[in-house]
Amino acid sequence: MKTLSLICATVVLTATPVYSAQTLYQDYPSDITPELSEKGTYNVGVKTLTVNYPKPVVTLQGQVVDRALKLEVWYPTTDSGAATTYENQTRSGNEFSIQADAIRDASVAETQGSYPVVVLSHGYTGYRTIMYYLGEHLASHGYIVAGIDHTDSTNEDVDFANAPYAGFPSTLLNRSRDQVLTLNAVSEHALFSGVADTQNAGLIGYSMGGFGAVNTVGGCYNFGAEATASFTGVADPAVISALQNVLNTCAGGNADAESVDRRWKAAMALAPWGGQHKVFSEDALNNVRVPMLYVSGDHDDISGYQGIKWLFENTGNENSKLLTFQNARHNIAPHPAPKEAFGNEFDIGHYLEPAWRSETMNDINEHFALAMMECHVKGKADFCAYLNVEGDSGQVAVEGKVPEVWKGFDNRYALGLIMESKPKK
Repeated sequence: MKTLSLICATVVLTATPVYSAQTLYQDYPSDITPELSEKGTYNVGVKTLTVNYPKPVVTLQGQVVDRALKLEVWYPTTDSGAATTYENQTRSGNEFSIQADAIRDASVAETQGSYPVVVLSHGYTGYRTIMYYLGEHLASHGYIVAGIDHTDSTNEDVDFANAPYAGFPSTLLNRSRDQVLTLNAVSEHALFSGVADTQNAGLIGYSMGGFGAVNTVGGCYNFGAEATASFTGVADPAVISALQNVLNTCAGGNADAESVDRRWKAAMALAPWGGQHKVFSEDALNNVRVPMLYVSGDHDDISGYQGIKWLFENTGNENSKLLTFQNARHNIAPHPAPKEAFGNEFDIGHYLEPAWRSETMNDINEHFALAMMECHVKGKADFCAYLNVEGDSGQVAVEGKVPEVWKGFDNRYALGLIMESKPKK
């Protein structure tokens, strides 16, 4: 896994907030962490952007509004300098600051080729830097990575204590649309348009971000009347029918999967929501062309492990896989909890896993995210071998013979994981 330098950890920034920046990761020897979690050859730049929908959008309530997204964009740089910080807040509104390993507003590294764009999409609720470790990691390996603040769905937007579901209808409607808009906006932005790969992109979504990611690559929504009523709070049958027509779209608000943007070459859905309620079309899932890596805890009590398995089993692409964290629940993707979240379960429950260290899970996510992007987005065949691991990672002896350790993991340090692949046709 990438490590923060001691220099970065002790830099005093000119605009230091009243709450001090904290380093969330410890240094571990590289021979006990997954191989592809090591930092790449580039330094990392980061820039905050605000992007607007090109025209007003219609909400599920029928209101016509302007919609904008705030993005955190990481990218390769050869600049050096003081690392920045990421400021955000917990679900109860406690503000915090995280020490980054990226340089604010650095120049983009020159390249003879191009950098693929990867979109990071958080859950409900969340924020654009909740998976910053993936943003920094992939950028250091030659990607432009955009983390989204999904408007109406962030910790800042939602009063999770008093009105926890206020932003959920917007989340259902806009997740996939936001992902598509972000790919287009970043690819066309003046800072990146000359170096962004115009043919190949990747997508990583967590929880409701995974719900959106499945749709974005072709898994069209199929909300029934009961699910529509349950998740929007509407009781009138005529209104429910109208909402079904609005919700049951595909690939960023289109009518069907024929409109999937062919730039998407790989997607990673971490604890994706929706499978447990069968709100996706099985026929559309069976026709998904993009390789999918589903990642789940086998005790996920938010998205439901069996629902995630259902998504995997019905996804048609033959290179799709399911990686299971044994004895994990839902919080398999966020960065480690900041100290401001430790005061109560309400806040720390957004981050904490009972049986896993967040740092370990982040390392594993980095490893397999890079393998997915290098294999399927950049087309580097050597990296596909890191995905072609099977069964239990624990090296349990069979007839007295200990299996080889998973590729990219060190002996005794691949434990608690299961990888499943699609049946060979």
